[in-house]
Amino acid sequence: MSKSKSLYEKYMVFVGIGGQLLYYCQAFDIFTTRSAEDISLLGFSINFFALVSWLTYGIILRNKVLIIANLFGCLGSMLVLIGTYLYS
Repeated sequence: MSKSKSLYEKYMVFVGIGGQLLYYCQAFDIFTTRSAEDISLLGFSINFFALVSWLTYGIILRNKVLIIANLFGCLGSMLVLIGTYLYS
């Protein structure tokens, strides 16, 4: 693998994880306020399904970037879904 491709892959892992931080921010808000009043359970459920699909695709391709980013996203999305279930 070329050095530039390797650096870009590392950058994409960072961007992939950074982009998934939304779920952790939302989960933090749900658990600290003990309220999921404005959260769409259907929307986050559809999103979770999409993340699991991308994770599975990454595993099939053996693509580290897809696996890491979508695993991180799946865990964060799951926290939002659990918080929504508990505090709706």
